[in-house]
Amino acid sequence: MEQQLNNPLHGKTLEMILNHLVELYGWEDLGNIIKINCFMHDPSIKSSLTFLRKTEWARKKVEQLYLDSLRS
Repeated sequence: MEQQLNNPLHGKTLEMILNHLVELYGWEDLGNIIKINCFMHDPSIKSSLTFLRKTEWARKKVEQLYLDSLRS
């Protein structure tokens, strides 16, 4: 339980994180920052969530961008 107290992602769903990033950057800029097809070609929250839930390296990049966006 102590680990979660210091985890800034605790309580944040992947959908909440993705919605925040899309609102902040938009799909085009998000696709330029994180070069994955689900952000660059006919993007949607649903298709992006499906990909991110299956692809750990991409999810980690999205989570890191989210954390970076909170610090700026």
